[in-house]
Amino acid sequence: MKIAVDAMGGDHAPSAIVEGAVLAARQGGVEVILVGVEAKIQEELRKFDVAQLPIRIEHADQIVDMHDAPGKVLRSKRKSSIKVGLDLVKEGMADAFVSAGNTGAVLAFSTLILRPLKGVDRPAITVQLPTLQGSSLLLDAGANVDCKAIQLFQFGVMGHAFAKYILGKENPRVGILSIGEEDGKGNEITKEVFHMLKKSHVNFIGNVEGKEVYRGNADVVVCDGFTGNVALKISESLAEMIGKNLKEMFSRNWKSKLGYFLLKSQLAEFKKKVDHSETGGAPLLGVNGVCIIAHGSSSPKAIKNAIKRANELAEKKINEHIRDDIESNLADLDMGLWKQIKSAFVPEILEDGKKNNSEKAVDGNHVDSDEKPSISDKGKDA
Repeated sequence: MKIAVDAMGGDHAPSAIVEGAVLAARQGGVEVILVGVEAKIQEELRKFDVAQLPIRIEHADQIVDMHDAPGKVLRSKRKSSIKVGLDLVKEGMADAFVSAGNTGAVLAFSTLILRPLKGVDRPAITVQLPTLQGSSLLLDAGANVDCKAIQLFQFGVMGHAFAKYILGKENPRVGILSIGEEDGKGNEITKEVFHMLKKSHVNFIGNVEGKEVYRGNADVVVCDGFTGNVALKISESLAEMIGKNLKEMFSRNWKSKLGYFLLKSQLAEFKKKVDHSETGGAPLLGVNGVCIIAHGSSSPKAIKNAIKRANELAEKKINEHIRDDIESNLADLDMGLWKQIKSAFVPEILEDGKKNNSEKAVDGNHVDSDEKPSISDKGKDA
């Protein structure tokens, strides 16, 4: 598999990106295409022995700043490393794209260049969260601040496909993030999508409260991008706070330092579980191509794992699974809506028809405007 990597995107680019690409290439199984300013990439590559590694450079003149507005980028930076990398995917010269750069720009260019999959209105950023039962998916995590019910329905189907075919969960549980577990809880959008997902093929378990997310009671948690991004940032901040507090506690005196020494392996295990660099990045599900959005502060390890995840999604043909699942679920949803329409209106129409026929039977002189008088009727008139 060939993975295009935005070498100029991220807080620590290009050094961390290039090093991560080298680590991924050393593991084997992928060819890495570093996209960006060639001179700067070459300068970083000289720090490593890459003579035998499957790494090449695709030059791109422009760099998208982390604070650039997506609309402005679309107009003025059409030779940027983000656009050039996504063009490689569109043209079949790369199997996936990875970027730790400007999320809005990656989202905008991905939607414009790769286009949404058939049956998908908008793509969704999908993050993997650690839970007491392993991990869960949260989507959308920031691509769409406002969503319609049909879009949340699509997110649920896409998340279900990812959990099943990538994470290996046989029958993933899908829930809607809401303010209560009861069926009637939530706003109008969540109530509407509740009934839509209930009619789908996915293993829909209903509403999921915020406290249930990290308990792992759902494998896929569906929400709009505004809610999802707030939840994600709070989680990241909480993890950082816990880490700093633990570090301070274990540094107080010789007893606490001894405690740290005794718990070192367990603490390392916990840190690995909550470290976002272990998953590498968040897949942008719903576009015609594999795209991974890595954290802006990604380390070389995170970039390596993002490339690994991109390779996995491409190999396992995640988009084919999503396309098939979206198509079958939308077909069932359409049939369900048609049945609702029939049940609501057809009996009334039939009742009106019966009433009209009975009126005709009572009124023997009644003649429809479309019916012509018979010959015998004419004779009577004469």
